[in-house]
Amino acid sequence: MQISIRNFTKTFDDTTVIDNMNLTIRDGEMLALLGPSGCGKSTTLFTICGIHRMNKGELLFGDRDVSGLPSQKRNVGVVFQNYALYPHMSVFENIAFPLTVRKDSKADIDREVRAIAALTHIADLLERRPGQLSGGQQQRVALTRALVRKPDVLLLDEPLANLDAKLRLEMRSEIRRIQLETGITAVLVTHDQVEAMSMCDRIAIMRKGEIVQVDTPADMYSNPRTAFVAGFLGNPPISFLKGAAMGGAFVIAPLNLRIPMPALQGMADGTALTLGVRPEHFGPQGDLAVEGKIAFAETQGRENLYDVELADGSVLRSIQPAAKTLALGEPVRWHIDSKAVFVFTDDGQRL
Repeated sequence: MQISIRNFTKTFDDTTVIDNMNLTIRDGEMLALLGPSGCGKSTTLFTICGIHRMNKGELLFGDRDVSGLPSQKRNVGVVFQNYALYPHMSVFENIAFPLTVRKDSKADIDREVRAIAALTHIADLLERRPGQLSGGQQQRVALTRALVRKPDVLLLDEPLANLDAKLRLEMRSEIRRIQLETGITAVLVTHDQVEAMSMCDRIAIMRKGEIVQVDTPADMYSNPRTAFVAGFLGNPPISFLKGAAMGGAFVIAPLNLRIPMPALQGMADGTALTLGVRPEHFGPQGDLAVEGKIAFAETQGRENLYDVELADGSVLRSIQPAAKTLALGEPVRWHIDSKAVFVFTDDGQRL
């Protein structure tokens, strides 16, 4: 089921939180709405499911305009951050609840609940109560309840936020597996870039009620349109260095750093620019030497993370194999891969 959001505007009192948004979610894909708190991603999700109504615009499921329909008539399944399970009901009764409300027969309910519980690997938990389950098991129950009604659209609002790191990893793969097996169109709201990149076909990054970029995870990481997108994706995050255009090159005079770039040809000398360097593109190998000292070191088992402070006080991050650990204050002469850097204008637009 394709979802089309057209000219969507949403206001609360006198505050506009979404302004003229347009977005198409393709049939059968899983798309992440990714962004910092307050960017409007949950408001968008709640509008798709009918909790919020549009002040302006259209919402289409396929060719059907559902903008004016109440949530119960949109055939959407929703999984909330807090699971929202009924504590006095068994797992079976929780999953069956949407079918009971729909007045399906007992035989149909029993068949559908057991079939979907097998798909989500909780068939052995049907007689338990939610209080007897772990967080991961409760999340599976919530997901199963959302799927049992065979919704056209599955909406996931920060579904893994309350799980520990190991369970988050397990449930990321499980939710993705189930989405692929069912072929359902799904929208994931998250502020966690790892969830978005590992679970979804495409990501829509939001900022201040607007969609900044929509792309596949790999393309968005390697080809960000703005400094905001480049800074939001990546762990460890990208480093930014302030400089200026000079003779068709990016220059940081105090560092004697100069990178000729075709995009800067003809740009006025002295124009303020920002260079973005990802940690994997700064280290012992590369073509552009930079000297500094180790200002921060963090061991993560297979690899070490370093902050290298340069002569002008700016910092470049690096990620290196853990074969050798460098000490704080140790001088290094490392290199930037000049072919892999990004250059941004003073207002954050990529050149």
